[in-house]
Amino acid sequence: MDMSGNKDKQSVRTSEEINRMKQYQRETETLLDRLHLQGKHQQKFTPADFIKIGPPVKQDQDICEKDLVHTFLQRLMMLDYRARYIPVRQDSPEVSHLNPVPVFDTVETDDIDLDELFYTSVNSDQSKQTHVHPMDVQMAVFHCSDSFFKQKMITKLSQCQYALPLLVPDPVTKDINCPLWTFRQIIKTWKITQIKDKSNTVTMKSMPICKAETPMVSFLRLGSLSLSKSHLMNSLINDRHSTFFHRNCPGSTKSRHLMDGVAEIAWYCPAGKPNDAFTDCIAFCNLRADALLTERQRDILTEKSSVSVVLVPTLERGDRSTTVISALLKSPKPLIILIADNDCGAVQVKNGKYKMGLKDRNQFDVSEELRGIIRNILSGPHISFQLETMSEVSGIRVDEDDTICQKGKSAAMRIVNLLQGMDVSQIKDKFLSCQGQLWHEWCRIKKELYHLKGHIEKEKCQKEQKLKQIRQDQCTASRSELMKLFIESLSSLPSTDREYFLKWTQILTDALSTDDFSSILQSYDEKWSEVLALKKKHDKSDQLKKKQTELDQISAKLQSATFGLEHIFREMGQIYEAHASLEKQPKREQTDWSKYPELAAELMISGHPMELMDGDAGHVPLIWVSSLLDEVIKKLGNKRVFVLSVLGVQSSGKSTILNAMFGLQFAVSAGRCTKGAFMQLVKVSEEIKKDFQFDYVLVVDTEGLRALELAGNTTLHHDNELATFVVGLGNMTLINIFGENPADMQDVLQIVVQAFMRMKKVKLSPSCVFVHQNVTDIAAAEKNMDGKRRLQEKLDQMAQLAAKEEDFDAECFNDVIAFDVQKDVKYFAQLWDGNPPMAPPNPGYSESIQELKNFILSKASQSAGITLSEFKGKIQDLWNALLTEQFVFNFKNTLEIAVYRKLEAEYGNWTWAVRSNMLTIENELYTKIENGKLDKVELSYLHKEMSKTYGKIKKDMTNYFDDNADKEMLAQWRGRFERKINEFHDEQVRGVKRKLDEVIQQKNARKKLDEKKTEFENKLLQKSKELAHQLQDKAKGEDELKKQFNSVWRSWVSELTADTKPIEDINLKEDQSAILHGLGFEWSLIDKSKRRGKYIKISEARDYFDYVTLTKHHQLCDTSQILQDDEKKSKTTKGQRGNPLWELRKKIEPTPQNEKHTSRSSLPYEEQRLIRSLIGNVEQQTMDIIKNKPVATRGYSSAYLQEVAKYVKDKVTEFKSKRNYGLKKKFTVDLLLYVFDRAESWLSESHKKFKMNNDALSYLESKKMQYYNSFRSFCTGSSSVVVFGELICEKLKSSTVEAVCNQTAIDLAGEMKCSFPAFSGNRLNLEKHVLKSLAEKEDFDGFITYIRHPRKQVETFIKEEVQKYIFTENKDRAQNIVKKNVEDIKQLVSRALFTATEKVKAQRGNTEMWVKEFSSLIRDKLTFTVSYQNFSDINNSDFLKEEIEKGLESIMKEVSSLSLEKLKEFRNQPDQILINQLCNCCWVTCPFCAAVCTNTLKDHSPDKHSVPFHRPSGIEGWHTRNTVELVIDFCTSLVASDRCFYPRHDSGETFPYKEFQKAGGKYATWNITPDESKLTYWKWFVCRFQAQLEYHYKLKFKGRGEIPSEWRQHSKQEAIKSLDEMYNLH
Repeated sequence: MDMSGNKDKQSVRTSEEINRMKQYQRETETLLDRLHLQGKHQQKFTPADFIKIGPPVKQDQDICEKDLVHTFLQRLMMLDYRARYIPVRQDSPEVSHLNPVPVFDTVETDDIDLDELFYTSVNSDQSKQTHVHPMDVQMAVFHCSDSFFKQKMITKLSQCQYALPLLVPDPVTKDINCPLWTFRQIIKTWKITQIKDKSNTVTMKSMPICKAETPMVSFLRLGSLSLSKSHLMNSLINDRHSTFFHRNCPGSTKSRHLMDGVAEIAWYCPAGKPNDAFTDCIAFCNLRADALLTERQRDILTEKSSVSVVLVPTLERGDRSTTVISALLKSPKPLIILIADNDCGAVQVKNGKYKMGLKDRNQFDVSEELRGIIRNILSGPHISFQLETMSEVSGIRVDEDDTICQKGKSAAMRIVNLLQGMDVSQIKDKFLSCQGQLWHEWCRIKKELYHLKGHIEKEKCQKEQKLKQIRQDQCTASRSELMKLFIESLSSLPSTDREYFLKWTQILTDALSTDDFSSILQSYDEKWSEVLALKKKHDKSDQLKKKQTELDQISAKLQSATFGLEHIFREMGQIYEAHASLEKQPKREQTDWSKYPELAAELMISGHPMELMDGDAGHVPLIWVSSLLDEVIKKLGNKRVFVLSVLGVQSSGKSTILNAMFGLQFAVSAGRCTKGAFMQLVKVSEEIKKDFQFDYVLVVDTEGLRALELAGNTTLHHDNELATFVVGLGNMTLINIFGENPADMQDVLQIVVQAFMRMKKVKLSPSCVFVHQNVTDIAAAEKNMDGKRRLQEKLDQMAQLAAKEEDFDAECFNDVIAFDVQKDVKYFAQLWDGNPPMAPPNPGYSESIQELKNFILSKASQSAGITLSEFKGKIQDLWNALLTEQFVFNFKNTLEIAVYRKLEAEYGNWTWAVRSNMLTIENELYTKIENGKLDKVELSYLHKEMSKTYGKIKKDMTNYFDDNADKEMLAQWRGRFERKINEFHDEQVRGVKRKLDEVIQQKNARKKLDEKKTEFENKLLQKSKELAHQLQDKAKGEDELKKQFNSVWRSWVSELTADTKPIEDINLKEDQSAILHGLGFEWSLIDKSKRRGKYIKISEARDYFDYVTLTKHHQLCDTSQILQDDEKKSKTTKGQRGNPLWELRKKIEPTPQNEKHTSRSSLPYEEQRLIRSLIGNVEQQTMDIIKNKPVATRGYSSAYLQEVAKYVKDKVTEFKSKRNYGLKKKFTVDLLLYVFDRAESWLSESHKKFKMNNDALSYLESKKMQYYNSFRSFCTGSSSVVVFGELICEKLKSSTVEAVCNQTAIDLAGEMKCSFPAFSGNRLNLEKHVLKSLAEKEDFDGFITYIRHPRKQVETFIKEEVQKYIFTENKDRAQNIVKKNVEDIKQLVSRALFTATEKVKAQRGNTEMWVKEFSSLIRDKLTFTVSYQNFSDINNSDFLKEEIEKGLESIMKEVSSLSLEKLKEFRNQPDQILINQLCNCCWVTCPFCAAVCTNTLKDHSPDKHSVPFHRPSGIEGWHTRNTVELVIDFCTSLVASDRCFYPRHDSGETFPYKEFQKAGGKYATWNITPDESKLTYWKWFVCRFQAQLEYHYKLKFKGRGEIPSEWRQHSKQEAIKSLDEMYNLH
């Protein structure tokens, strides 16, 4: 019976429990629905949901219930502890904050009815929901988050000084969970006060809270109480902040759901001050429920606690709580019972057991008394609590026991087990050796490459070999077990497992160094105090030095005591760099190291910060960073990013701002500040993407300026370097100023202003915002205004100081960067609302964060940002320039260069469009002039003809500049290129007019002959006709006909030209000799010079010494480009002989010492150069004089050569007057003969043309065959129609050939310009192909021509390539172009035949009408004149048309198969067209090595001259003074060295090569940057042609000019390949 009753009771209890569970689950679902979290219980929140830029945080008045969760999280991420006090909008339909006040419907009377006051029943709407309890919002989010986001959330709650969930009932199963994993990233710092030797000693401790062993005080409630347990706990640990949420907190309601049964924990951390509540760290635990109903949680807490504090409503026997209290009293653990209805003070019932009443007692007194009891208990022996031990508690689920978490942990433990028992510095040496001494040594040598002295190229090669050896050593050292395990796990684990693995690795490795770090920091603090104390006493003893030395040692130890995940990633980078820099050919199977960038890229995309600059080495691992970003680009695409850089003093809260603003995870704890620079991607969310032109914000966080670790020798340089680097990278730089100390502010501002000034000088334009943190009384507007004024003044002052240092014209900060002090300065309250470590973050701080974020995004919305590939290029550009320590001189914006090169190529296309169209117009007008249909060309007509094409070009230009992705960068060149294309267009129009005017002049000059030509034609046709009639029956064979015709031809010609004087051929050789003799030169000297023939190559002579004459005591000494060694500066002759001065030539007067080196004296290099320049200038000028003479229109006159000769003689005389030596007569004679020789072919051709056009005899002889054909036709009985048809066909043939050849020349030039690789790019591209061609042919003479006369060699290259293209490689293609042009002419003629014939038939016209009509139809394309007087008997135009069509078919067929050689006989030449197009560029040469500037524009000012293909100056003959040692140094090496030079041969002042532009003149117009590329091409050239160069210059590559052995390893193929690499770099 009893058993049956028990069963019934149990059944009822089970049924009640089931119903309770169902009700609980319904309430949970309702809560999640209200918070719009329905799906999140399965699809949980992840960190990625909040590491992105979303809409701004909503203001309180705008928040609905559906916004609660996101607003809570956004504010929590920003460290706003008010996140859990979010009021929901009053008009929200879901919720009522307060029930409306009821109004009774009663009739008012004068008497107040007291009954109404005592009436308590109020009929209000109870169905209306109250708002969600704030802690339910927190717990709902907690349950709907994945483990990583839970961890992030709990870490933020901890920073807000809130209690954290320790035991959490599952909302579905009610199982107890312990979220141990969520505590793993919390690090607490506190100071313990101990009494030693009768004085207080304060010791700092900092450790992960999971590892901390502390006492734990648990608070339990048995039954229901009217007072707040949580409120009481807050008063114990922090009475200014509600660490534990309580009933009196804003937003609290009676109904809470998810918090029931939760045990929360918080730690009290003392500050080491007398007013600390407790002297050591203590954990406080709060069970959120009646402990009578939550037995499992109660048991766990009482078991783990050092002290249990139990609150009861009353203490009576038989009460429900008696059993629990009885058990606690029996336990050996201390117990404090707080009784709600008792007003007695604290009483110790027995040892360790206390009771205390709460009734009618002051809260402060209760807190003080309770605090005293707890202190007293904990001063004695007590058990400690450690969070990690929660995993040992049975009956609860610990999140870290999940398989996936354990998998990650075990992988991390494999790594950590390797490190157990080892000192951190030992770990790095043993397992991470690539980033230690080897990497630091590599960085040191790398920087030394920019401080070379002595034998520069040899030293450079040696250092490069050392760098290579270090990389080899790194490869050898890269096989550590740690890295093997790490990479294995990283590459094999799935993404979630991998995330656990990385977190565990970070947690476990951080823990390794925490203890060491804390003790070292403590030692540093103590030693620093001792040093300060001695300094105050002005102690100058050895003790101070000893203490300072010890302090330095501790500082070094401090640097090596940090070890974390970032060091492992750094090792990955170094292993990759070492292998990648040594790996020449990638193997088929992907090597292990080659996967590293891909692995790192995946992590970066998922939100991990990646190291950009190694803070320990102070170096950017460019290979690694570039490859990493390449992989990011592969995975994401070349996305646009807005780069936000952050600068400020160390420990000024930069990383805290970023973490709060964007939800990032940069290191922030004291002592573990960011070292170097880190970058992290933050995605722009889809909701706001439309407002921005970029996809991500890329945040660059930096170590602090004036970092403690770097104090001393390199601080300022390092700070300037870091500031310049990150300011240059950023689209915006956030400058963080901490506190109000003017000295601190001045240091930072000076560094920052200098960085911005450098950006201005290299045409980068970032924006900036100043954040002034830790400012007191930030609300006072007047004070803010005053602060801004002082900041502006300080910035202006710093700008003026920096301007002097950077040689820049700036009066104020606004001259350096666009800056509005009213908008671009933000004031932040201090971070903590009170004194750390127990102070929560200041709410004003999070408001400032939100305001700053909105401001940054507002500015960012106006920027397009940059692409990831552009960001990568910027990193390389900035770092390479910084390495040289001459940032502004050596900054090379590769992106800007690439954009400019593309613009050059486009400019080439635009100018070609102008040129080719002008050539077509010129062709048409030329034909019209020849046809006598045009006798004047107006500029306005040419402009009109060009208007359509030019309009299209201008439109294309506008589109290019407006629509290009790089339009902002292109804007700087827009005006110049628009001006240049306009100038080019006008120049082309004027050039065509000039040429056509000359054609008209020639036409007019031969007018007399042209008039006679018709007469000759008529007479000759008549005579042919008559002779044919006479011989019609006699002469039958071809030979007989020819014989008869020849017998009368001579007499016909004599008869017709009887009154015309023939034009004689010219004898230039005789004229030249006579002119030279007339100038006073002896016949013997003239004959001797002619016989020697040396004059032919005078411009290419290697030495002009033979031409020089000196007075008795005159001597020459070349001091140009001289290098100055520090230790040898004597100016005496003896000193000069011993001093290895660069580029000094031997004196002209031989000395015994000189004669030992060489059999003859030579001329100083500078003088050689000047003479060669004289020859070049004279040649150019004289050719211009000759070509301006009207030889083709008026014939040759010896006066032209006399004028040239006088000009040359005057120029030589002028040159001699400025030199301290003379030039022999034979120089002038050779120079004149050279000039005559250069002019000879042009004069001969022009005179030949004149003779052809103006000599009647020559004209008639040229037409002999034409008249013979007519004669033969008459003889064979052909009718007039047939003969006339043949005559017209003959004329059409010659004009067709001319038209086809001229058009084909233009077409071929156009095709090559567009499709031939060498001609289709910019000027640099052409240079590359010229050098390739020279190397492939290994043509030494070609090289010498290129070195001495680059334009001449380029023209030769163009001619050779055109020849090869037309006659060899693309012969069929060229023939097809001819056929196409022939077909066009054929169609034109056919249409003209038909039209003319039809018109004549319709109008019944005669032969004359037909000829005129036909001529008018073809005159635009073909030159055509024909005499019709002898054919007036033709009366059937159809027959004539048929005859012409018959002949036309064979003519066109013949012309279609025309030999391409025929092209060379006509006016337009494809090679000359291309030379005119491609050589109309800059030809200025480098002042050091004479390499040619490769800018496509002839005048490209203000852009400086530049060329990527610099070379050793010895190639041009430079050698060391008083030796025969050729110079081997590259300009690009010299400008990175510490050497100096004399800018001119007569200079007394030297300039450092690093600042060569300061030498002014030609040096100021050049930009030569130190080049890391191997410049393989010219190294190969020097080695390949060493013997030829030595013979050519009669000098040697020895001594200081010895060729480094490493150069000889380069093959021709490598040399040619290096040209492509150099081209792509520039």
